[in-house]
Amino acid sequence: MALDAFMNIFAGNPLDRASDRRTNAGWLAEQAKSPDALALALWNGKPFVEPSKDGGMQIAYLAPGLVEELAGGLERLLFMGLWKDTPVFAADLGGSVDPGEGPLQGLGKFEDLRAIALKVPAPDAAILATAKAMFEWRRRHDHCAACGEPTRIVDGGWKRQCPSCEAEHFPRTDPVVIMLPFVGERCMLGRQEAWPKGMFSALAGFLEPGESIEEACARELAEEAGLKTVRVRYHSSQPWPYPSSLMIGLIAEVEDEDAAPDQTELSEVRWFSREEARDLLAGKLDGVAAPGRLAIAHQLIKAWVEEA
Repeated sequence: MALDAFMNIFAGNPLDRASDRRTNAGWLAEQAKSPDALALALWNGKPFVEPSKDGGMQIAYLAPGLVEELAGGLERLLFMGLWKDTPVFAADLGGSVDPGEGPLQGLGKFEDLRAIALKVPAPDAAILATAKAMFEWRRRHDHCAACGEPTRIVDGGWKRQCPSCEAEHFPRTDPVVIMLPFVGERCMLGRQEAWPKGMFSALAGFLEPGESIEEACARELAEEAGLKTVRVRYHSSQPWPYPSSLMIGLIAEVEDEDAAPDQTELSEVRWFSREEARDLLAGKLDGVAAPGRLAIAHQLIKAWVEEA
């Protein structure tokens, strides 16, 4: 559901999550048996897609019974929600053999989500990101954090419960502040040594317990670049299923241009005028590259450029 005029890739999941009905095991069983039900599949984190009529790609939906059989049972199924009245499920397929070369041959292929995110319709990208993030959480939290015993899937796959101590475990989302610092008519981007040559991007860091979003922004800018933050404003957010982050996009006014990379998170910083930033996004600055349109960092730079 669009709540604003601007929406990042992976946001805007169009399904009704029907979260108030997940606890009804009988209702979920009925949805799974519905002749109209649809299912999408991920194999080792890669979604199953097919060509679309416009030359791009789209989710290759399958019958839930087929993906349940391939998944090896309900443990690997996730109730995604309702598309109008149609139930939608997702299956987490594992193993070393690509099912697209076996039982699903000819129906589509498994592709890296990041590689196809701009090739599928935005609602499809959001649905796939939701499934990927959920399956990542389920794989990483299959034992109880309280007593160490194996947990079981309940509530359509949206909760893990410990049969030993009865502790309940819910999906986690890690908040990350990502910010574009600026002063006057110049913004600053940073670079990590491990990135592709010439790549510069916005600064980012995880929100810590006891911090507000604004405080986390100011701390990260001070730690990574020695900048003093004057004020912070919100731009947008982006679900980022690698593995389960929420990127909180900010534009931060700083006191001056006296920046220095900490040589731990950042190896280099560079200031750009609005015109230079515009050329950077267009790929017209020799030897320097911006993050692609998939990344919220690209959208922060673009928003600042267009303010002029």
